[in-house]
Amino acid sequence: MLKVGLLGWVAMHAIVGDRLHVHGRVVGASDQASEIIEIRGQGGAPPYLVRRDDGQEALVFPGTDAFVEHTQDRESS
Repeated sequence: MLKVGLLGWVAMHAIVGDRLHVHGRVVGASDQASEIIEIRGQGGAPPYLVRRDDGQEALVFPGTDAFVEHTQDRESS
């Protein structure tokens, strides 16, 4: 279910296990993919504690250059 904010924006929503993708911000910078391991916001909203593919963990406040890839388990439930 998509949640729409006050200005008509679709709010970001995730559950533990989803993947967070952040596009590179400058030419030549690669995109980053991370597994969401903890939700710090209410109702699946950011910020997210993520584990990057290299094993580092970080607290992320995703911007407009990011999107959530939902897991198959979520789609079937």
